[in-house]
Amino acid sequence: MAKSSGENGPHAPAASGSLSGTRENLAQGPDAATADELSSLGSDSEANGFAEHRIDKFGFIVGSQGAEDALEEVPLEVLRQRESKWLDMLNNWDKWMAKKHKKIRLRCQKGIPPSLRGRAWQYLSGGKVKLQQNPGKFDELDMSPGDPKWLDVIERDLHRQFPFHEMFVSRGGHGQQDLFRVLKAYTLYRPEEGYCQAQAPIAAVLLMHMPAEQAFWCLVQICEKYLPGYYSEKLEAIQLDGEILFSLLQKVSPVAHKHLSRQKIDPLLYMTEWFMCAFARTLPWSSVLRVWDMFFCEGVKIIFRVGLVLLKHALGSPEKLRACQGQYETIEQLRSLSPKIMQEAFLVQEVVELPVTERQIEREHLIQLRRWQETRGELQCRSPPRLHGAKAILDAEPSPRAALQPSPSIRLPPDVPLPSSKAKPKLSTHAQKEQKKQKKASGHLDKFPAPNQAIAVTAGGDACAPQDVTLKDPASQDPVLQDSAPQDLAHHCSQESLTSQESEDTYL
Repeated sequence: MAKSSGENGPHAPAASGSLSGTRENLAQGPDAATADELSSLGSDSEANGFAEHRIDKFGFIVGSQGAEDALEEVPLEVLRQRESKWLDMLNNWDKWMAKKHKKIRLRCQKGIPPSLRGRAWQYLSGGKVKLQQNPGKFDELDMSPGDPKWLDVIERDLHRQFPFHEMFVSRGGHGQQDLFRVLKAYTLYRPEEGYCQAQAPIAAVLLMHMPAEQAFWCLVQICEKYLPGYYSEKLEAIQLDGEILFSLLQKVSPVAHKHLSRQKIDPLLYMTEWFMCAFARTLPWSSVLRVWDMFFCEGVKIIFRVGLVLLKHALGSPEKLRACQGQYETIEQLRSLSPKIMQEAFLVQEVVELPVTERQIEREHLIQLRRWQETRGELQCRSPPRLHGAKAILDAEPSPRAALQPSPSIRLPPDVPLPSSKAKPKLSTHAQKEQKKQKKASGHLDKFPAPNQAIAVTAGGDACAPQDVTLKDPASQDPVLQDSAPQDLAHHCSQESLTSQESEDTYL
């Protein structure tokens, strides 16, 4: 998939005379008040007249291309158990990554619970760390005007991203606005790369699971750590990976490899969209999510494995090759894959069992890189080295790094005992007598705090220090906090804005 040249699509929005590069630019229609009214609706599908249509559990309009009819449902009891386990992991993320990474990998292979998927992707990809290291950066990029040459192209691509998903069905709705913001911010963050069409579906999938700021940093991690060089102008990285995929296919399915060799079909003809969009535009949606769960944990080897499984089962037997006598028939076979081989349970099992490792991929990468240099010279795009999954990304972070802290999502009065509190502070004898007197007088303890005091409790039950609810920046008003080290600040409550916290909780 080449860099977007900006040609108009069949329903592309008309280019405005002067693009401000802000989300207000996307509100369509002559009446601004009407646009505001529509944007305030609970779902963008309502704003576009799709309210009467049924929506599946993934947000797609039932009967559309992205919707799925028969789905394998996880029993509710199993789902609740998995949610409990994932909450424990997310609330103690650094310890789990350091000592029990294999367990995290196994749980990603089983599938991340939908209610925690967005949060888990942020932790696995390192996007959460990036956000904490760059406070306010996305807002700064969001407020910047942007490069007009990219803004026009991005706008023309917005309506093509999952048009039957309730989040993106409405022209100028919340989904398209956030997608515009994320893609524009990336062109400002990496102006040397700019914008590539394949980034739009990647960003759209992220936005289905998290707010725009978190989606931006996950996109940065995908482009820089998981798939470096994929979206550069010359697409050299994707060409190299095409050769690696073809070489690995010889060991996985000699029959498919021989057929593609005989037909002289370049890997770029069938694997470009697969790899650049991480199969988001190829597989059924339930399979996409399971593949992404494993991809964020284990890295690009999952993308290679999925590609190899599809090639093996589409072209790996003489019976299937009878219908593929020429190049055209073979390409069509790969573009219209059998639903059976893309089915969630079958595909995930095949991917997990396929013996293709990071070491094999890196060894083949060196071989193909040497061949490239011998025939075409040096690479023009100097991409950073690829990191194979969450563990490698975490290990590459410079030390010391502040430990990830769960954001407080429940507030309780200060005297309410917490489930995880092991040691309770002892009251003085005088205080105990006073409490008994109050009990006899009123029949219960007064558990309400002072009007401006509250205790923040994390999802794991850990309490933060009492905090003034209206206090926006504790460090600026408390001299003790001003002098404390970053580790000390970790013991205080989250300093995220209320809007950001509310939007993040929505996705949990």
